[in-house]
Amino acid sequence: MADKVRIRMTVNGLEQRGEVEPRMLLVHYLRETLGLTGTHIGCDTSQCGACVVHVDGQAVKSCTLFAVQADGSSVTTIEGLVKDGQYHPVQEGFWEKHGLQCGFCTPGMIMAAADLLNKNSNPTDAEIRHALEGNLCRCTGYQNIVLAVQYAAAKMRGEPVTGAAD
Repeated sequence: MADKVRIRMTVNGLEQRGEVEPRMLLVHYLRETLGLTGTHIGCDTSQCGACVVHVDGQAVKSCTLFAVQADGSSVTTIEGLVKDGQYHPVQEGFWEKHGLQCGFCTPGMIMAAADLLNKNSNPTDAEIRHALEGNLCRCTGYQNIVLAVQYAAAKMRGEPVTGAAD
């Protein structure tokens, strides 16, 4: 059995320290060690995007990183998007525009969309679809997900937004 490695990282604004097996994936550290089960494990092959989190402000598939690779980093999970009891505009958009059905892909979709909007405050439909192409959804057909991201983008720009999906 391999020796454990000490790691330290900030997760959702809280410093976390611990010892992990060198080959423990970040997704398993978040879910099993820290109890942050909002980050989902879908395919274990980096194809589905259900495990997307932000590491140092960049969207990454947490099944592609070892926890030791995130040592010293700042990690944000879906749970960390809520600020002062308020949902992030992307989370709100998914609710208002019915951007989810079963919900399994939703945390990864939201994290990827939030990353897009951090980089591009006014994306086109094509840019939204391109940013989300690493995230698979088997339920929605994607149109309401695009509408949810458009809703969030408008809200983040301070523009009026409409309520529930038409």
